Amino acid sequence: RSFARSLLRLLGFIFCGTAAAQMFGGVSVILMLKNYRYLFPESYLSLPGWLALATALTLLPTGVLAVSISVKCSRNQQGTFMYLLLLLFCLEMSSAALACSYSVRAASQLESAMDCLVHQHNWTCSQDPGKSAVDVIQRKLQCCGVHNYTDWLKASSSLYHPTCVPESCCKEEHSHCRGDLGHLEQLSEEGCLKKLEDQLYFAMLYVFWCCIVLSILELLAGVSNGILMRCQPFHELRIL
Repeated sequence: RSFARSLLRLLGFIFCGTAAAQMFGGVSVILMLKNYRYLFPESYLSLPGWLALATALTLLPTGVLAVSISVKCSRNQQGTFMYLLLLLFCLEMSSAALACSYSVRAASQLESAMDCLVHQHNWTCSQDPGKSAVDVIQRKLQCCGVHNYTDWLKASSSLYHPTCVPESCCKEEHSHCRGDLGHLEQLSEEGCLKKLEDQLYFAMLYVFWCCIVLSILELLAGVSNGILMRCQPFHELRIL
């Protein structure tokens, strides 16, 4: 019983601390999908992030209750704690399952969406408006094209062979770069697809593993609380 108390107190502090980590994961998913909404138009893709935020907000009172129960057992607190653990477990399993499935679904749409943006882009070597979605992506991620700069050559008309790419392909340190293909060292070497996929997988997998680890800790917390409840059975709350 003393070990259950100590473990429950430790898990309570962990729950309060990991609420920030869970909130970070949820905000990362939501902001990424919002920043690249022209690539991820489906609003449901941000659902794992919102579930992670709900989990983070529920973790705080759960952690406080765990610490409180470890100090002084209260029958009402023990019952409420069990309900919160069940709610957290449902939220986290849902968030983990959605993050896993949505990351695969969104990644499969990325290449076609990027190809569409590149082919719809209208640029000339003398003027680069730099206001389109693909320009924003290339500047933010320091990338060029879908896979590399040659995607811009394939996107051009067969009668028109450009000698440049959009200026958004230029590296930040080359302020005088105008996308001239004669100076490839001034252009970003990596394509945007890989960088976008890396960001997507990191955000989704972060949420996934946070949920899995927290679910295991919550099972330990439930067992510890159950041991304390068994040592002091209560009859007036048998409806629980």
